[in-house]
Amino acid sequence: MFQLTRLIIKNLRRNVLRTVLTALGTMVLVLAVTSVWSVLDFIDNQTADKANDFKILISDKNNAQGRLPRSYMESMRRGAARGSDDVVPDDYMTWAFYGGTLDPTKSSRENFLFLIACEPEKAPTMLDDLDQLGTADTARLNAAIEKMRKQPNGIIMGHEQLKLMNKEVGGRITVNGLTFKGLNLEFEIVDTFPKSAQRYGQTSIMNIEYLFQGIDEYDAKNKTKLASGVAPIAFEMLKVKNRQDYERLAAQIVNSPLYTSPAVRCESGGSAVSTFLASWKDIFWGMRWLLSPAILVTLSLVIANAISISVRERHQEIAVLKVLGFRPGQVMFLILGEAMLIGMVSGLISAGFTILFVNKFVGGIPIPIAWFDRFFIPQVALLWGLGIGGVTAFLGSILPAWSARGVRVADVFAKVT
Repeated sequence: MFQLTRLIIKNLRRNVLRTVLTALGTMVLVLAVTSVWSVLDFIDNQTADKANDFKILISDKNNAQGRLPRSYMESMRRGAARGSDDVVPDDYMTWAFYGGTLDPTKSSRENFLFLIACEPEKAPTMLDDLDQLGTADTARLNAAIEKMRKQPNGIIMGHEQLKLMNKEVGGRITVNGLTFKGLNLEFEIVDTFPKSAQRYGQTSIMNIEYLFQGIDEYDAKNKTKLASGVAPIAFEMLKVKNRQDYERLAAQIVNSPLYTSPAVRCESGGSAVSTFLASWKDIFWGMRWLLSPAILVTLSLVIANAISISVRERHQEIAVLKVLGFRPGQVMFLILGEAMLIGMVSGLISAGFTILFVNKFVGGIPIPIAWFDRFFIPQVALLWGLGIGGVTAFLGSILPAWSARGVRVADVFAKVT
């Protein structure tokens, strides 16, 4: 077996140009498949509900763009519980969205700021991944949150957003409201999210009480209600231990007489994301069942073509090997081994490069959606690259290898003059 492996490696040097071109073609196609599968894996993870961290989103039942009034907030935090037998959420977080521009005369990306208005002390337990920070980063985040509690106009800004806007921690900014038209608020940047919380590089949070205070001051000053301030809450997020508690709590909230105008609906976190992505479902279906298989077939054909050419050129060599005692199965193993070595090594290199480039060099791909923020290539992509390269190489080379196995010595040497 060792001698056969050495022979496989030597054979790859017979035509270096063809080997390199086949490897490059494999790497490009593996990169494409790895990227597609990474996106699909990311979507699957986002739409899956965690077994021990079940989040419920409560929003306007009849209007996806609707908002909830402030009068709902206190009772929703308790899950509308009124008796000892009712389910009480383990945790909660109120969400509102405030966006605006630092310069109303110049519309540009670096002047626009989008903030999640929430209870800042709830961020570590209700925002994904912030409970996984190291000791130092957790202490830093808690210190920043404490500043926000004492200083209502304080905000924590993602480090990438801070760099994009060319601002510094401690700086003051005035945001001219767009989501709450006419509501202009002043902020002080108290800190950034730790860089280890990579998905929050472009996320910024503010104190929801400061938003409510601004709405009240606007109403008092202008003697009229701010239109979007009547119902400013985007949704309430509650956390329970499991699906059973979720189902009981959802029924408890939906059937409560406290929420009739507007009526509310309850969705799990994964279901809410699925609903949000529903308009893209055909694209995801095509990526999964059309694009990925098409790329895999193309990759198999690329390898099949290269191996077929190699086999046709080596009929005499194969005949000599058989004269020297190589069995048909060993000849077939040599051809399959060459193809699979190219495919597996190229696939592994391609997947490794993709992970290195996207996760380390770029720092993840930004996604301008509050739930996601950043997209990373999973480490399992290394196994994908290895598997894609190996399986497609095997499928592409099986027929040429079978053809080489059937080379007849007499037919080959009968043509030699």
